[in-house]
Amino acid sequence: MSTAVAILALASGLVACGADSAAPGGPTANWSSFGGDDKEQHYSALDQISADNVGKLGLAWSYDIDTYDSYTQPLAIDGVLYFAVGLSVVHALDAKTGKLLWQYDPDVASQPEAKWRMRAGWGTRGIAYKDGLIYTATREGRLIAVDAKTGKPRWSVQTLDEAENGYITGPPWVAGDKIVVGFGGADYSPTRGYVTAYDAKTGKKAWRWFVVPGDPAKGFENKAMEAAAKTWTGEWWKFGGGGTVWHAMAYDAKYDRIYLGTGNGWPWNQKIRSPGGGDNLYLASIVAIDVKTGEYAWHYQVNPENSHDFNDAMDIELADIEIGGKMRSVLMHAPKNGFFYALDRETGKFISAGEFAKQNWAKRIDPVTGRPEINPEAQYPNGKPFMMYPFPNGAHGVQAMAFSPKTNLSYIPVMEGGRVFVDPANVKDWTYKPGMMVNTGLGAPPANLVPPAAVSKLVAFDVANNKVAWSVPQPGVFNGGIMATGGGLLFQGTNDGNFNAYSATDGRKLWSFPAQNGILSAPISYTVGGKQYVSVITGFRSSFPNVPNWDYRQQQRRVLTFAIGGTKALPKFEPVDEPIQDDPAFTVDVAKAKVGAGIYNSSCVICHGAGMMAGGAAPDLRKSAVPLDAETFKSVVHDGALMARGMGAFEQLSDADLEGLRHYIRQRARETAPKAN
Repeated sequence: MSTAVAILALASGLVACGADSAAPGGPTANWSSFGGDDKEQHYSALDQISADNVGKLGLAWSYDIDTYDSYTQPLAIDGVLYFAVGLSVVHALDAKTGKLLWQYDPDVASQPEAKWRMRAGWGTRGIAYKDGLIYTATREGRLIAVDAKTGKPRWSVQTLDEAENGYITGPPWVAGDKIVVGFGGADYSPTRGYVTAYDAKTGKKAWRWFVVPGDPAKGFENKAMEAAAKTWTGEWWKFGGGGTVWHAMAYDAKYDRIYLGTGNGWPWNQKIRSPGGGDNLYLASIVAIDVKTGEYAWHYQVNPENSHDFNDAMDIELADIEIGGKMRSVLMHAPKNGFFYALDRETGKFISAGEFAKQNWAKRIDPVTGRPEINPEAQYPNGKPFMMYPFPNGAHGVQAMAFSPKTNLSYIPVMEGGRVFVDPANVKDWTYKPGMMVNTGLGAPPANLVPPAAVSKLVAFDVANNKVAWSVPQPGVFNGGIMATGGGLLFQGTNDGNFNAYSATDGRKLWSFPAQNGILSAPISYTVGGKQYVSVITGFRSSFPNVPNWDYRQQQRRVLTFAIGGTKALPKFEPVDEPIQDDPAFTVDVAKAKVGAGIYNSSCVICHGAGMMAGGAAPDLRKSAVPLDAETFKSVVHDGALMARGMGAFEQLSDADLEGLRHYIRQRARETAPKAN
């Protein structure tokens, strides 16, 4: 049942108070969109907090979040901080004090579709705001408008009516008088990506635009789909094609267009979905759509012939930049593939592409056409494996990059890691495994090909001159999104549990706060009563163990808000090293464990961790008592007893499958248990 708990008088007063400004005529105090405003630059012009006084920055308040996932970004509107966590539970806090004003729970776990849509993906990464309404999208596919004053729902619509296996983790996006939402799912099963626009006031469907063409025998929705079909071969529509728009978009009021960052193909391996090759439009592209009509305007394909997990769901940021002595309306984009792209927003024409991370999939990007010259070996031809950079996590993932109009630099949280790509033995007659399992169309890498450990760094990219300006190494692999400010600072959380401020000029660390948790979310900044605040939401998750390894159960996920002169302190945090569980009477059956390993590595690994070494996204199964009892294990995994905590129901698993998982868990628990002295 949906809930809205509100301190109405206080909430109404705060929302009605109007926007503060840092000074008369100064920059706006709100953070009203995922990227701050409709430029989506993750930039705040506020400059009260600067390189000169950041050493005096302190904790103003904190708010403890009781949820399993908090990788999300807040908004700040007229003195109220809004965010959604876990299963899209929306919170409204007093942005000055952190006091809860109201909370709205859309009760995702009770929805019939949630059982299978919750098998993949995590939480929710953000919300949207327009004219007194907060918009949140739920895992099982609803787009909901919530009254910003009271927390009561205004309207709700199911958006995945044509995407049986889709799910939503990305934020909705405001585009003029419409709200546009996409979805994910093109790693798991036949999926045809699309976005849908709804009237912001009423929720009435305005238009829907598909990313890839469907079955030609059924006709095409528009000329764009008819043209795209010529770039596909075989019976691609039986695979759906992929192309889900699962994260980034940006609305350009200047041209009344919304830019979509489209996803990878399904399956990843093009030899399966489109065996005769082809560009496979509009996969891995930036596509401009007219907001009024929903019609195609232009596209630029970043990765034609995509046979990897390259996609363009990463930030799309807009700016006016002088390039080559001429002011250009520029779209900036740093996707997974390791190149930073600048496109003309009016025409979609290619301006430039420069490497910001290690890559070996392309020999170069043609400076005139913008088309990549693909390294033939990167397509892993004739069963030959290829160690490719970047890995599927990308040189840049969905952790936000930022652009500062003061420095004309874009700041990117970069990862450098490799992954072996190779065809499966049955590439010519490959079939997928139903049940929302990872189905990439790839084979198992040879045991002798192991990529070196991945690393990370903070990179500043000079957009006008198409080159890296500077970079500094960072801890681990997965670090947080970035915010740039008018005070000449960059704010970013890192996986080692610190929240940091860096110089936007050269990347020097100027300030740090021990956040007691890893941070993936991007910070925001706003003012209340003329005073500048910086807020970030802590919480860490990964498919790989981290150092330190933030335990799923022990993480205290929080909103942390800072101001000059802040004096608050966090309570002491002393993590406990929980023991690996075991039952001496349990005898591992190696054959059953082998079955369980196959299921685990296709259905469980994303949340519970590679090699069963959890990285904070879900409980460490080696340390859980649940698998020790067959009935309890079935109630959780098969029946969905813990759906309210984010664990979907895997009803397709048989009793033999479940038993195989139990044997594999015990096997890995014993293999990785500390050895007695």
